[in-house]
Amino acid sequence: MAQEAAARATREAVPASSRVAIIGGGISGLAAAKQLTPYDPVVFEATASVGGVWKHCAYRTTRLQTPRPDYEFSDYSWPNRDDPAFPTHSEIVDYLEGYADRFDLWRYIAFGSKVVDIKYLGGPQAGFTELWSGTGKAPLQGRPMWEVGVATGGIVQWYKFEFIVMCAGKYGDVPRMPAFPAGKGPEVFKGKVMHSLDYCKLSEEESVKLMKGKKVVVVGYKKSAIDLANECAQANQGEGGQACTMLVRTLHWVVPSYSIWGLPFFLFYSTRFSQLFYQRPNQGFFRFLLCLLMSPLRTAVSKFIESYLSWKLPLGKYGLTPDHPFVEDYASCQMAILPDGFFDMADRGLVRFQRASSGWSFSENGVVLGDGTRVEADIVFLATGFEGKDKLRAVLPDPFRSLVVNKSAMMPLYRGTIHPLIPNMAFVGYVESVSNLHTSELRCRWLAGLLEGRFELPAVQAMARHVEDEVEAMRRTTRFYRRHCISTYSIHDSDGMCADLGAATHRKSNWIAELFAPYNNKDYQEE
Repeated sequence: MAQEAAARATREAVPASSRVAIIGGGISGLAAAKQLTPYDPVVFEATASVGGVWKHCAYRTTRLQTPRPDYEFSDYSWPNRDDPAFPTHSEIVDYLEGYADRFDLWRYIAFGSKVVDIKYLGGPQAGFTELWSGTGKAPLQGRPMWEVGVATGGIVQWYKFEFIVMCAGKYGDVPRMPAFPAGKGPEVFKGKVMHSLDYCKLSEEESVKLMKGKKVVVVGYKKSAIDLANECAQANQGEGGQACTMLVRTLHWVVPSYSIWGLPFFLFYSTRFSQLFYQRPNQGFFRFLLCLLMSPLRTAVSKFIESYLSWKLPLGKYGLTPDHPFVEDYASCQMAILPDGFFDMADRGLVRFQRASSGWSFSENGVVLGDGTRVEADIVFLATGFEGKDKLRAVLPDPFRSLVVNKSAMMPLYRGTIHPLIPNMAFVGYVESVSNLHTSELRCRWLAGLLEGRFELPAVQAMARHVEDEVEAMRRTTRFYRRHCISTYSIHDSDGMCADLGAATHRKSNWIAELFAPYNNKDYQEE
């Protein structure tokens, strides 16, 4: 134990002025620290451990939704990567700690250091120049551009940096709370109201005690809501147990496993050939025409998957069949993998479903749906998501905080990393895909290339047009386009970053594999 503690010795002091700050010690923060090692980065982590959402915002039964080989760093494999079971949240934290061990990342991390404010030290033009950060070139010019206020032990200290990498994450910390008219909010409810952010802090004993024998309503129907309802059903098995009611406003497709009619799921969306059929940003006329001609095939693939899900799962029985194609959920990263036995719990009456398409509100004894239906409750859990962008707005100074999202309510990030109007700052972990780890790692490598001067950025207006093209590509694929998800064009996205770095875009050994084999992190090992 003493040897491990010595090996994990963290940063003891932060210099008054440094080159690079990384805010957040989750997956993206660790990937950034590894790639930016030459700059002796300072990693500010508000808590006492690495792991981010997997450490501090996961239920006891939460598992990854991705197989191990598809969720690993390109240069650090899972010790048990052949295990077919999806990793638990504790296994993911262990894996991340092992990554930090392997590359000696602990020495960069300052735990218990919460960033509370950031000041811009640049000129009055701020980021409003023709070229990003004034030059479009390597932004490390030897002078501080940002001053960061860090709270440690109740004291705020200030440190200067040339460049900041924001890795604070989209999930956790700031709960998204539904708004209600006066007299219809939680203040009128006699029971207990709790957001999933607070629930995940409970121990197993505390959570079982809280829910056992209680009438529970879970608001939501995405992964966190499904996992919470499943834990509620487990706690209420046996004598005296009560059913958990899920309040479902928007239906989304759910998946029992990564096998569709016996075929591996990657065949449909994760090969270069399969992604030829889907819209992508900055495509030319012939590429657009190909997508138009392939529209019937896209529809057929989606219906093929829907047919399996409707056969395998009792969606019709419980009124849970979405009215939109499966591809729209996949393209917006809203597909959820079901926990084992979830619908078995429903068949046993331990999980119920109530549609709330026209809204809902609180009453004295529970909740009231828009159609007047009343559902009694002792506890209402709000699995309504998080306001990750508010974490950024809380610390960024004016005028930058007003630029965090664009008119489409998305973060306008070039290559999913650089905001065209915010100089000397990068954002990692704000783009979603089937494997967020791969998405973050490749962006950190691309960012390291930018700081090294291996390429220059386009003009600000050109980057803004690229971002708008991404929005349009998603808008043409899914009604849920406001989530920055690259799942249907992830290989094209990676190609662009590889090209910027001067690396090969085609990573397979032969053309058959190039077209029909799935791409994953191992294909992007550094050359």
